[in-house]
Amino acid sequence: MEPSLNVHGHPLEPCSVDPLTGWYRDGCCNTDEHDRGMHTVCC
Repeated sequence: MEPSLNVHGHPLEPCSVDPLTGWYRDGCCNTDEHDRGMHTVCC
């Protein structure tokens, strides 16, 4: 999977590490068509 980029073209950084959150439990906002909860926002 290609790394997701921010609006500046740089790779996104994890937004959580303890616990790992997100659809893939990778600490990022990666998602796919099976994500019915829309885990796409990270503060």
